Amino acid sequence: MSPAETVPAPVAPSRRGGVLGHVLASSRPLSWVNTAYPFAAAYLLSVGGSDRIDWWVLALGTVWFLVPYNLLMYGVNDVFDYESDLRNPRKGGVEGVVLDRAVHRTTIAAAVLSNLPFVVALALLGDAVSTLVLAVSVFAVVAYSAPGLRFKERPFLDSLTSSTHFVSPAVLGLAMADAPLTWTAFAALAGFFCWGIGSHAFGAVQDIEADRAGQIGSVGTVLGASRTTAFALAAYVVAGVLLLTLPWPGLLAAALVLPYVANVAPYLRLSDAECERAHAGWRRFLWLNYLTGFLVTQLFLWMTIGW
Repeated sequence: MSPAETVPAPVAPSRRGGVLGHVLASSRPLSWVNTAYPFAAAYLLSVGGSDRIDWWVLALGTVWFLVPYNLLMYGVNDVFDYESDLRNPRKGGVEGVVLDRAVHRTTIAAAVLSNLPFVVALALLGDAVSTLVLAVSVFAVVAYSAPGLRFKERPFLDSLTSSTHFVSPAVLGLAMADAPLTWTAFAALAGFFCWGIGSHAFGAVQDIEADRAGQIGSVGTVLGASRTTAFALAAYVVAGVLLLTLPWPGLLAAALVLPYVANVAPYLRLSDAECERAHAGWRRFLWLNYLTGFLVTQLFLWMTIGW
């Protein structure tokens, strides 16, 4: 096998849409809703009535988690992963741009400046508990990619941190609503967290060989393709079991785990050499999230207004 067959050709950075468009593309617009939705849903479900909604909190939190938060999470990652992204054939589309080196400083500046006002405002509008949650959320985003921390290269911690990226918005929504941590809230958050762990782990499968070649650690490089897929499947099952403990009709959310189980199950016998085959499952996962979000919304409406 020739070197050309074993080493992917570099992906050329794209500057379509100018500097602003390029920087914005690094925030993964396809995934914006994945962080804004948990905050808004958790806040609205927790306030206990429209007369108790603080519209400033709802608007600031939703907008922050929609764009600036994702720019901080993914844009910073693209800056510090530039060299590996050049060799990653998955980069250059909806799964992430190859961020031109010329806009690295601009991206970091945009991430910091766009996030700072929202973080300060939410800290001022909240209390000690919500501010602690806010700090954990921001730290997890930065620690995942920033040099010296690089949690993304620490096996198992990578999956835990990635899940925190998506669950902490929901936790902040609860905290900003000053909602008590009931068993229902805990089980829902724990189930969501297990879902996040499984999703990150499965996402790592497709990059096992490339990460090993680049001496990058991950849950995938430690466990291998087959066992990482099994780990992801187990995390989904645990999520489903936790959701089954919710009161009716919330427990119906457990059924939403089944499509994810079905999506990863075909890769349980995947060898490390064939790890890139899992990319097809990952692309299905990205679109499956939209269907799940729609169904969760219907369930929320049923729980709140009796639809």
